[in-house]
Amino acid sequence: MLEIKQLNKTYGKNRALTDVDLHVPKGVIFGLLGPNGAGKSTLIRIINQIIDADSGEIHINGKKLAPDHISQIGYLPEERGLYKKMKVWDQMLYFAQLKGMSKAESKSRINAWLGKMDMLSWREKKVEDLSKGMAQKVQFISTILHEPALLILDEPFSGFDPVNAEIIKDEILELKEKGTTVILSTHRMESVELLCDQVAMINKSRKILDGSIREVKSSYRPNIFHVTLEDLQAPLPSAWKAVEDGGLWHFSLALDGKTPNELLAELMQMGQVARFQEKIPSMEEIFIHQVKNRDYE
Repeated sequence: MLEIKQLNKTYGKNRALTDVDLHVPKGVIFGLLGPNGAGKSTLIRIINQIIDADSGEIHINGKKLAPDHISQIGYLPEERGLYKKMKVWDQMLYFAQLKGMSKAESKSRINAWLGKMDMLSWREKKVEDLSKGMAQKVQFISTILHEPALLILDEPFSGFDPVNAEIIKDEILELKEKGTTVILSTHRMESVELLCDQVAMINKSRKILDGSIREVKSSYRPNIFHVTLEDLQAPLPSAWKAVEDGGLWHFSLALDGKTPNELLAELMQMGQVARFQEKIPSMEEIFIHQVKNRDYE
């Protein structure tokens, strides 16, 4: 869906993007991660043709990025952009027609979405009279009314309570099921774990990791297993630092050159194995590790 090759952007002496390559397949939810100031927003603005890159190429569906691609993209910015004095209905109609939709088609889809989100009674309300969460819903609907092939969401859950965040999450998943490609830029790693098929992380203008969630987690596996034993047949080595609790012994072990099966077989000689679980790092742990431990000149 989206191919980015050797993208560079500087602001004066500050590098915002350095030789960034990205490949976003069709029909996936792609997490774009990174700390504040890493270059994510610059990348998103270049894709949306708000600013130009200094060098590099972007292709959408195999074609070089061009002005007519705007109609295929939906963009929900982190800094929301609603007109506070306009009514909800008028606002949505305006944004839909900006994307090239006819007035009749716009009205039909607006009605459908307002009904789906239980907002029909709010259609004549001005945006300034809405709660922050309700205004976020208006912005979200306005972003997807034209059924974009590529949907870019920058912190889409910001300002939502847990109930409405769940509603938006379900809508994002439904859009994916219908074939929409979604780029999700967020600092909420639990959302990344739950929604994303693939991720890329940018830090200090450079891409520092890229791959499926499974591939990324696998590459950071520490090869440590959490173990619980009961009915001990022999004393445990003191180096294992086991903690006893009601006849259960809890500790963690590194593979140290063994295979998981070999380690398990060794443990089975010492007692009944009640738990043998590999420690898999969370995306939040990987994020923190990458940001803290990467250093570029």
